[in-house]
Amino acid sequence: LYAFPSLEPVEDAIVSRPLEFPYVPGYLTFREGPAVAEAIAALGRKPDLILVDGQGIAHPRGLGIAAHLGVVLEIPAIGCAKSRLVGEFREPGPERGRRSPLRFNGRSVGSVVRTRAGVRPLFISPGHLVTIPASVRMVLRTTAGFRLPEPVRRADRLSRAAAKA
Repeated sequence: LYAFPSLEPVEDAIVSRPLEFPYVPGYLTFREGPAVAEAIAALGRKPDLILVDGQGIAHPRGLGIAAHLGVVLEIPAIGCAKSRLVGEFREPGPERGRRSPLRFNGRSVGSVVRTRAGVRPLFISPGHLVTIPASVRMVLRTTAGFRLPEPVRRADRLSRAAAKA
């Protein structure tokens, strides 16, 4: 949990549970969703927004892990994926903040955003109760010199450390 706009860490919650679903592309929510939901519930307060390392509506069924968690937990959510699952786009310019629409089945489902100059872009898509422009703004406001938003980076580091332990 982070304070905004200062991006100061406030609280962490780590949940360890056995995997009950295999890795299947497009079904990440069934594999990781229960543990993420449990970790969010373990926080001392409900987040105002969830940033998820995965897809929002940029998903074959329009319901990636960010969309699913947002709906189930009734919290606005944004998907911040490192790779494309669906859609077409043009590569954004090399500067931070450059973006291009991500389109799937004739509609806009997100934005391909360069969060740091010269690095691969992220695939940003709304999960729940957030628009595409607001999703892009929030991701850019939570990236501080790295490719991933700070809360996603911290969650990744904590999960890797917990897995090693």
